[in-house]
Formats: sequence, C-alpha cells, structure tokens
Amino acid sequence: MQIHPSAIVSPKAKIEPSVIVGPYSIIGDNVSIGANTLIGSHCVIEGNTTIGAACQIFTGAVIGSKPQDLKFKGEDVFLEIGNNNMIREYCTLNPGTGQAGKTVIGDNNLLMAYSHVAHDCRVGSDCVLANNCTLAGHVTIEDKVVIGGIVAIHQFVRVGMLSITGGCSKVVQDIPPFSTCDGHPARVYGLNLIGLRRKGILRESIKQIDRAFKLIFNSGLSVKHATEKVEKELTLTEEISYLINFIKNSERGLTRSCR
Repeated sequence: MQIHPSAIVSPKAKIEPSVIVGPYSIIGDNVSIGANTLIGSHCVIEGNTTIGAACQIFTGAVIGSKPQDLKFKGEDVFLEIGNNNMIREYCTLNPGTGQAGKTVIGDNNLLMAYSHVAHDCRVGSDCVLANNCTLAGHVTIEDKVVIGGIVAIHQFVRVGMLSITGGCSKVVQDIPPFSTCDGHPARVYGLNLIGLRRKGILRESIKQIDRAFKLIFNSGLSVKHATEKVEKELTLTEEISYLINFIKNSERGLTRSCR
C-alpha cells in the first residue's frame, strides 16, 4: 500500500495493499477500497463507503459525506461504487437517506469534474456524466447513458439506457431509452442512432424502435394510446418490450417531443 505521509487514513479502513493514496487525502473508519484503486490528492472518503477495484479518484473529490437532505437524521446509510470507475476532480457523491438508505454506482463509468450524485441515486454501468452534471435525490441512470455538461436532473427522474441528453438541459421528466434529448426543459429529438449501432442492435430492430418513437412522440396520440398502438402493430423485440415497460413504469411522466 502506497500512502503519502501527509494523508490521514484510519487504521479501521479496509484497503487493499495495491491501493495508492495521494497527498493530504483523508479516509474514514468505515471505508473499503478495492485493489489497484488510485486516490489522488486532497480527496475525502468517509461514511459507510465501498469502492471497487481499479477506480481512479482525482483531486478534491468528496465521497460518502452526509447527504444534502433535510430529512437525514444520522441513520446508517451507504454508498457503493463498483469497479473501473473514473471520478474526476471535485466530484461529490453522497450516500442514501433513511435507515439503510443506499446510493449505488455501477462499473466503467466516467464522472467528469464537479459532477454531483445525490442521495439514493442509482447509476448503472458504462455511463458518462459530463462536467457539472447534477443528479438530485432518487434519480436512476440506466446503463450506457451519456449526460452532457451542466445538466440538472430532477429528483425521482429515470434516465433510460442508451440515451443521450445534451448539455445545459433541464430534465424534469423521465428520459426515454434510446433517445436523443435536449432543451430547457428537455425534449425528445429522435433516436440515439450512434449509441444503438455501437451496442450492436440489428438494423431491423432499430427500424422498429424508430417506428415506435414516431407513434409515441409524433403521432398526436396520448402516450397511453400510442403505446397500445405500438404493442398491436409492431414486432415486440427485446428493445420494443423494454421501451413499453419503461413507459408503463414511469413515475414522473415521459419527456415529450420537441415538435
């Protein structure tokens, strides 16, 4: 274990021998850090925080500090971070609220500088949160999502897999999977074709998703009636079934078309 002499590391922390801790960083009692993780300078990691293997945490990140929630009364709360995540300068990641509340971040994510993940969030894997991206409490980010810089996401919003949201957007309702969204408030502009192709989705499946989007967002039908029409008229591929279930389970309502 390589710990800089100026760092303060609790003897109670569970840290793998291959971890590197930079100058002036502070690691608390209940922190667990996996193999080959690099902690930069002036980082603070505290609370009931678990960090996986091969993560990189850059200067000034504050991870596991008390949630910014007036309801928090000092309960035992948790933050779990998976493997191979890159957490850039001055990011802030909070645990959950309420007894045993938990914030969870998956694997292979890039959180750019000054990003904030609030209490009780769920971030999937292979996501990119650009600079100053801000997640309010209870936000769910599914896998392979890209969120632009200075985007603010309202509490309890769900962001569907393989979607991309443009910079400076205001997200107040659920972002549909496979979509490209932008605006203030955010609106659906079309499919994330690049993401779908990179994922290896078949051309015929992409055509089905495109037809579904035209019915749901551009037909003039209500979301309910458009979804029923999709179920009746289109082949229920894995992607279409997923899209329908996402819409049916939406709590905040669906982001609508820009048209």
